[in-house]
Amino acid sequence: MNSIRCRIERVTPFNDAVYQVILSPETPLEFKAGQYLCVVMGEQDKRPFSIASAPGAEQLELHIGAAITESYPMQVVERLQNSTHIDIEAPGGEAFLREESHRPRLMVAGGTGFSYIKSLVERQISLGQEIETMLYWGCRTRDAMYYEAIAREWHNNFPWLHLVPVIEEAAEDWDGKTNNLLAQIKADFISLVGYDIYIAGRFNMVGAAREQFREMGVEEQHLYGDAFAFIK
Repeated sequence: MNSIRCRIERVTPFNDAVYQVILSPETPLEFKAGQYLCVVMGEQDKRPFSIASAPGAEQLELHIGAAITESYPMQVVERLQNSTHIDIEAPGGEAFLREESHRPRLMVAGGTGFSYIKSLVERQISLGQEIETMLYWGCRTRDAMYYEAIAREWHNNFPWLHLVPVIEEAAEDWDGKTNNLLAQIKADFISLVGYDIYIAGRFNMVGAAREQFREMGVEEQHLYGDAFAFIK
């Protein structure tokens, strides 16, 4: 990975638990949709976050889930809030978009795992690809679905993209599913044979997803998620 100095443009809360971070790298960063960068907190302390922007963007966007009680990510937010510049190392990760594949795509995001999916979808849009894509985004509450507007905009503007928003706690006027994310996928699919699957979220969710997907016929060479490098 390359070490790059970035100017911190802004750190803005989406809600009380997720922050949007915009960085301007001093030298252009070449990366593939779905890769991540590491915020350098110290020589031996480098913390990974998915790049939410698509390749070619002048600025880098991050989504950091950092409730007050979660000290590890909050330390990064506080450093960014109190600095003008930060060093990053990038790009990293092997779960990038397989642009040459024409298989239908299933994209699964839990919480801020949406940042990873955002880069993939925006890359598809920029390439003009019209590959059938099912996007499942699961959150505990509707308020936690911090970028619901842009996800629904994709669904409305691109016939090839089908959004299934899933929340666990019922909400008034909710146009989506009320369920556990993985339970909803299991209810909607008989088989996952033939799909390229991209997934991001908490490690326990991603690990449980892999077990469930195996029961549904997933072809693991077409299952992409950087979490798998840490949950063998």
